[in-house]
Amino acid sequence: MLSSSCRYGIRAVIYIASQPRINGKTGIRQISKDLELPTPFLAKILQQLARQKILTSSKGPHGGFSLQKDPRKITLLDIVKTIDGDGIFTNCIIHNSTCTVVDHEKDPCPVHDDYAYLREELIRLFSSTTISDLAMKAGSTKKIFI
Repeated sequence: MLSSSCRYGIRAVIYIASQPRINGKTGIRQISKDLELPTPFLAKILQQLARQKILTSSKGPHGGFSLQKDPRKITLLDIVKTIDGDGIFTNCIIHNSTCTVVDHEKDPCPVHDDYAYLREELIRLFSSTTISDLAMKAGSTKKIFI
């Protein structure tokens, strides 16, 4: 359902949110190592999140990434829309268009009504789940990072 890029981005943002705030930044190599993700791929994802003002990024020996906003104000929806776009919330499961574009003179696809319900539930879940919530749920077990 979500792309690998999006899943990696979510994991990385949760990881960054869970780090001690002593120096304020978490280096890309440390994130990549701890999450066992390829550094170049992860760097592109995190830069995309930085361009959308979810993360801040700084270069240099003491550089790295940090949250630009309070983790209680960053939702899963923010991250998913930034990385994957909003297609999961608008596109038809079968047709190559959004559900609002489907010709209304024809019958909707066989899963249209069921997926419309699931789409609404996904939007509700993703918009009400914050990075802070997920970081707290992950707790000291680090279960979300593996």
